[in-house]
Amino acid sequence: MSSSALNMVWSFGLNRSIPVLNLTDGVRKVIMYPCAHVGVLYDFHNNKQHILQGHANPITCTCVSEDKRWLVTGDKGSDSMVIVWDTYTGIPIQTMFDPNPEGGVVAVALTPDARYLATLSASERQILSIWDWTIDGETPVCTAELDAKYGVQNYIFFNPENIHFLVTNSESQVIFFQWEERRMEYFAPPLTDQDFNKPVGRYSQSIFQAGSTRALTGTSLGNLVVWDNNQVLTKVITSEQTANKKALKIIKLQDRGINVLTITDKYIVVGDIAGHVKFFDQSLKLIYWYQDFGLGPVNALSFSFVPEFTPVAAENTKYPPDATIAARKFVVRDFVVGSNIAIFGNITADGTKVEVIHREHDASIHALASHPTSPYLAIGSYSGLLKIWNYEQKDVMVSRMFDRGNLIRCCSYDPSGALLAVGFTNGCVRVLDAITLQDEMEEPFRYARDAITHIAFSHDSQYLATADAEYTVTVYKKEGRGTGSPYTYMGRHRAHYKPIRDIMFGVHLDSTAPRLLSLGEDRVMVEYDLENSSRDNIKLSSADRIEQSAVPLCMAWYPPITKEHFILTANDQYKFKLYNTTTKMCRKTLLGPTYGSPVTKIQVIPTKDEVKNKRYLAYTTEDKVGMSILPLTGNPHNSMALVAHPCRVANLTCSSDGRYLFTAGGADAAVHMWEVNISALEAQAQLGGEDLIPFYGLLDGGRDGDLFAELEDYFYYAQIRSQSVNTMETRQVSIKIQLSEVPFVMRAMGFYPSEQEIEDMLNEVKFSKYVETGQYVNDIDLGDFIKLYVNHRPAFGLSPEKILWAFDTLGIPTDQGPAIERGELLEILQSKGEHMTEYELAEYLTTLMGFNPEGGKCELQNFDATAAGDLIDQNLPYTVTGEMFSKEILGFSMYDGNSAPPS
Repeated sequence: MSSSALNMVWSFGLNRSIPVLNLTDGVRKVIMYPCAHVGVLYDFHNNKQHILQGHANPITCTCVSEDKRWLVTGDKGSDSMVIVWDTYTGIPIQTMFDPNPEGGVVAVALTPDARYLATLSASERQILSIWDWTIDGETPVCTAELDAKYGVQNYIFFNPENIHFLVTNSESQVIFFQWEERRMEYFAPPLTDQDFNKPVGRYSQSIFQAGSTRALTGTSLGNLVVWDNNQVLTKVITSEQTANKKALKIIKLQDRGINVLTITDKYIVVGDIAGHVKFFDQSLKLIYWYQDFGLGPVNALSFSFVPEFTPVAAENTKYPPDATIAARKFVVRDFVVGSNIAIFGNITADGTKVEVIHREHDASIHALASHPTSPYLAIGSYSGLLKIWNYEQKDVMVSRMFDRGNLIRCCSYDPSGALLAVGFTNGCVRVLDAITLQDEMEEPFRYARDAITHIAFSHDSQYLATADAEYTVTVYKKEGRGTGSPYTYMGRHRAHYKPIRDIMFGVHLDSTAPRLLSLGEDRVMVEYDLENSSRDNIKLSSADRIEQSAVPLCMAWYPPITKEHFILTANDQYKFKLYNTTTKMCRKTLLGPTYGSPVTKIQVIPTKDEVKNKRYLAYTTEDKVGMSILPLTGNPHNSMALVAHPCRVANLTCSSDGRYLFTAGGADAAVHMWEVNISALEAQAQLGGEDLIPFYGLLDGGRDGDLFAELEDYFYYAQIRSQSVNTMETRQVSIKIQLSEVPFVMRAMGFYPSEQEIEDMLNEVKFSKYVETGQYVNDIDLGDFIKLYVNHRPAFGLSPEKILWAFDTLGIPTDQGPAIERGELLEILQSKGEHMTEYELAEYLTTLMGFNPEGGKCELQNFDATAAGDLIDQNLPYTVTGEMFSKEILGFSMYDGNSAPPS
């Protein structure tokens, strides 16, 4: 059993822009292709995958040794690396960390004997490096820095007859290299359309011609550029290979653009945008031409490896005749073809058999839905392709390609699994038969004018609701039998003024009637009154502003693990919040996962017994997928996450039995399948400690630190305050403090909550046992206070950047930066946001500016507001900049911006 709570077991999709590699060698039938940040070794004969995990960024380039044993993958971005894998075991043999610290690599190539590796960096001024990777993975043998004017070199080819020569090319420049130990020189021969009075086109790939000093480069206009030694400059006629070359001529090989130019045995092979594959001899005579593959524009050709291959046809073979007069049998190795439209095919030369290995999405994938009872997964993309996979057997059950312009944005199964609703970017909604994918209606619904972003069915299938990019919710109602249409339009309502982040159906507590909610970036949760709504008249039950400063990003029904029923939300300030399903009161605020970006989508993992079984939450962040143990407590050890899609996670769904999670990567056109390992997550939580131990770790210095010691002092002082500072009676020392003292202790700890946040904190404690006992809680002990403090304070402290952003938004540009006039600033502080009296404003400002005794309001004397006003006029400049307010008033000059200003 893996030690990780989530394990990738399958990847649906592929990266069509990276050439597929054929690893077939007579023992196995395997191809390799990248899928987001992982490499996939796919045994297409047995339908098995081996996932190569190690990169933190999308894989940008790959190559394989001639004997198919060693595989190289590279990426670009932060923490980039180049990894050399053993293709038989899937184990990384050599890893080069940050081979080019400026951003990774865009091309890699191995010498035929696999001893040396060439890499091209992704930096603006590219670096070509040669590595003796079997000996040293930290320092290259030699390097050469290329000028940015040559364009982005994206292809490398070693001369198989002399590995000390190689060629690279971009779309506009071909460069020839000669290298020795610690030394490399290169030549970039110029070539323009005027040199031969014919257009050249964009370069695609380059090769060296066998038994010759010539090199060839294919172009987008179907030309072959022939390069040879520049003997005019060297003034020496030689048959020796040299990197100093010039364009000898341009051959019009065909009308179609050449995407692939490679060699196999004695042939030069060309793949073009028409999907044709042509074989030429070394004198560029056409030997054979494949043109009926039907796989799309060719962008990859990779041949199998047969150690003792002989181009002689045995008896009873069905090799086709070649194009020569003799019409000899055309014997060539089997090969794999990759296309620009994400179709991979295996070509068996004997009998010219074409086997489609993959027919995948060639555009962004956002639509993802898991069948409610069967192991089926629906995947839809912007290519208009909708596929239903049996994820247990890894087979495609059925697929449908929609007409041009129908880009699939979202989809959802109805609770019975009989129907599949699909939303498109053009605003139309189709209801399909879940088995055949045929339309259940004569015409799709076309009520929205912008993309359908969310789609959901009610628990009883009586309603279907969609949210679109125009911030509008549309409701459809189930029709009776015999009407010819499963649903009919009911109405639309625009209750939000910013994008809708989520919609969901639930069930009313006192009945089985469905309820519909939507959540928007406008911080409003809207509930719709379906029972009293009629056609073209969708009514609202409530519209509650649930956040003050944070932006809610997603929501879900909290499972029935408590007596009180909750709605769970996640916001952009790394917080989970629980709201009472009836009153919408915020009942609990909890620290969410802090893995670089906030939670963007949540889903409670299904289980057989929703009441008795322990429950878990699946979630995604910007680029990660993770799980949390329920109930949520804010304990960081109860959560885990790992990189799912480096660019962005677009969607998340769970299998009906809770065994698997599925994540869609949007632009990377990939869907990853993750196996859930609950035991590993529970073990991680146990190792983190029990009770308060995990929360002590979230305090600066921990249980033995200065902050905890200060907190104990504040607790005792709060008891003194609550019993009156001047009292002469015997003090009642307790382990608890009054609820009214919580805001003061929070501020003393360096957390300055707003009045709304204070109300949420007090309500959280006050009603914490109300459902069980019917009694309010009026005090809090030290342990519960620490949990309250850790969960409510900002996840990353106060930041001066937010102050500067506010001044940039509200102020006017000046030479010192965005600024606000003093009078206007004082008016904004009093009238905008939460109400603040002039007395309070004077007290707070003079305290921050250091004019009040004992650092602020004293317990034993009254505050003089009149004198404070004079102090503000004298010491606060007429024009206040964001930097001045941040440093001189809030005191951020003493801090790095990640901690709170002095209290």
